[in-house]
Amino acid sequence: MAESIADPRSADVRAGAVESEPAWVIPHWKSSVSHIAAVIIGILFLVSGIWKITDPLGWTIKIEQFKVPYAVSLPFTLALATGETWGGLLILVPRFRRWGAALCILLLLGFMGYMGWNYTEFKSMDCTCFPMLKRAIGPGFFVGDAVMVLLAAIAGWWTRPSSNLRGALVALGAVAVFAGVCYGVAVSRVTGIEAPKQIIADGQPFDMTRGRVFLFFYDPECMHCDAAAKAMSKLNFGTTRVVAIPTRQKQFAQAFLKDTGLKAVTTMEHEELKKLFPFDTTPYGVVIENGRQKGVISRFDPPEPAETLKKMELVQE
Repeated sequence: MAESIADPRSADVRAGAVESEPAWVIPHWKSSVSHIAAVIIGILFLVSGIWKITDPLGWTIKIEQFKVPYAVSLPFTLALATGETWGGLLILVPRFRRWGAALCILLLLGFMGYMGWNYTEFKSMDCTCFPMLKRAIGPGFFVGDAVMVLLAAIAGWWTRPSSNLRGALVALGAVAVFAGVCYGVAVSRVTGIEAPKQIIADGQPFDMTRGRVFLFFYDPECMHCDAAAKAMSKLNFGTTRVVAIPTRQKQFAQAFLKDTGLKAVTTMEHEELKKLFPFDTTPYGVVIENGRQKGVISRFDPPEPAETLKKMELVQE
């Protein structure tokens, strides 16, 4: 008789056990897969974001090559770098993982959509947005990003719901401060460098210590450089002396100046000058005043470099 009557205390214990078991409990194997996927995506996004944060000026130039307007290229670079770094951090922390996965997926889908919309123009262009993944725009590019979307989705789906929004926002603030500091350091590095006192230009000694000098690094076979030189040939440089520096195919230097109409002297001391004024891509300009670097010009799409040259008083109206 006693055995046929359910023990109310046992029922309460079982009910309590059921009620106390979280609805988001994930099987161990799914949790393990989520961790692995999160580590892969987290590392990719962290490295990519920090790479951009530590070289904001260089990445601004690269982003402009993908039709991002000059007026917004710098803030866009800083925002993208901050977003990638924040997403990488969030997805690595289980408490924030779903939020981080959602952010990473959003960035990837937006990137894929933009590249797909401009596919005809961007096809075969180098897109090393993730330093560990060397790739060009093509079918494989979209396959690779789709795989990353899948990994991010797995990382976010097979984990517990995210919590502690305040903690996630604190992480965002820390990343933003880091980005701001790195930008300030990058700007400070491009001013004040002492130029060589003298170089050889057009076979003659050229004094770099007096007045304003504009160093124009270019590739004679680069259409962007050609367009930049033609645009600058229409400017009135006044007393500013322009030094053209071919970075390759130096035998075409004089033909380049003749074809573009740019009035400048030519020096072949490319390697020596690049060590002092490092850059990634051409065209690139360095402003020298009384023997010291005053600034750099890395944008050559209209209305640049005319606007910056005028602000720095290198050209006259």
